[in-house]
Amino acid sequence: MIANTEQLEEVLSRPTPDDTAALGGLEGDLLILGVGGKMGPSLAIRAKRAIDEAGLRKRVIGVSRFGDAGVRERLERAGVEAIAADLLDRNALEGLPDSPDVVFMAGRKFGTAGAAHWTWAMNVLLPALVAERWRDSRFVVFSSGNVYPLRKVSEGGADEEVETDPVGEYAQSVRGRERVFQHYSERYGTRCVLLRLNYAVEMRYGVLADIGRKVYERLPIDVTMGSVNVIWQGDANSVALRSFGLCGSPPAVLNVTGPETLSVREIAEQFGRLFGVAPLLVGTEAETALLSDAGKCHRLFGAPRVTVAEVIEWTAEWIRGGGPSLDKPTHFEARDGRF
Repeated sequence: MIANTEQLEEVLSRPTPDDTAALGGLEGDLLILGVGGKMGPSLAIRAKRAIDEAGLRKRVIGVSRFGDAGVRERLERAGVEAIAADLLDRNALEGLPDSPDVVFMAGRKFGTAGAAHWTWAMNVLLPALVAERWRDSRFVVFSSGNVYPLRKVSEGGADEEVETDPVGEYAQSVRGRERVFQHYSERYGTRCVLLRLNYAVEMRYGVLADIGRKVYERLPIDVTMGSVNVIWQGDANSVALRSFGLCGSPPAVLNVTGPETLSVREIAEQFGRLFGVAPLLVGTEAETALLSDAGKCHRLFGAPRVTVAEVIEWTAEWIRGGGPSLDKPTHFEARDGRF
């Protein structure tokens, strides 16, 4: 079991041998834009640890506004070069270092319903500025499975050949992000891979944490969005670091999630057994849900190392022990795309 935040962050940032081998194939330093979010710190530290383990002389540079000074300090202690900058400021972008390999993680989801213009600026305008600035670099771009339409659960998740049809402004803006990178790829030959992720989880946030806390606190759980996909955050970051070899023009597309279609009802009942609580379930499962098929990813990189069953057990122990939450619910149940 993972007992505290320090242990959790060590596990999330621990590189695999495949990560170490992949980082050896980088053309130079690694630049991570938007490193201060939920996944960025562990990705950056994982990359730095892999580079060090391989005995390489490459820098990992992370850029963010760093509203939380503690995140910047943690990155710097790990050897990541942290630069505070507003990525929407063109002058700030010009002052950032060149790098042949870039991970683009910046974006906005939560609060879209209250300030959609800010979401569009972060998810569409910013990618244009970045793609122009680093047009000769390779990009691993974080996107979202939200760009797909709702799927009949009986038919399984959308693979990469399914046409995007996003529901709600957040998902529409993410498709805009993809379109911008596709445009610059066609214009300049910029090599990219678009990672359509849903949903990354660990004990402090994500679909499993959302459900687990509601069960523990005896709060109602809406099962109308009756099925989900999830992937352990460490496994998602591992895929990202190993994806530079997929970069192409036009951009490659890769779904990133776990292999299972999970029942929200069954997840809640499993937490209920672990907590000794009867979950309060409301609603009736719809025929459709937001689901992705990540078979291509698993064929390329193997199945996730951490199973859903393990994460549920870890999360239950974390919640029972009073472990902290990031207080950022996923709103996975929002069928109208409003976040």
